[in-house]
Amino acid sequence: MTVPKTPVLVLDCSDPEPLARFYATLLGATVAPADGDPDLLLLHTPDGPALGIRRDPGQAPPSWPRPEDSQQAHLRILVAPDALDEAEREAISLGARPVAAEQNGTRLDRRTDLRRYTDPAGHAFVLAPAHGAPDRVSP
Repeated sequence: MTVPKTPVLVLDCSDPEPLARFYATLLGATVAPADGDPDLLLLHTPDGPALGIRRDPGQAPPSWPRPEDSQQAHLRILVAPDALDEAEREAISLGARPVAAEQNGTRLDRRTDLRRYTDPAGHAFVLAPAHGAPDRVSP
């Protein structure tokens, strides 16, 4: 029998409170300190923990995208397909920075189904269409 587990992606940054507020507002989540770790904030949605933001005073912002590397790890936020434009406006108003998408040295049209950004601390994330039940976004 497998022991029950709850995976949580944790983003490191030098100042976790503003980054936690950014994602809490973007995801409609609440923020609470993690039990036993004063440097970790957990964002909770109605389904449970969704994301962690951890203080790391020596953390350097990621350098993505780099043409010579792959995208590396990123947060994928699923959105109803007809709400992508609205979600994009919301993310940018909160401080997200759009990232130009390129393929083989050619810039792709920004009006695609996948919207690429960095958060205020430089972590990569995308807004992607969720194809599933209209009342619940599923992977």
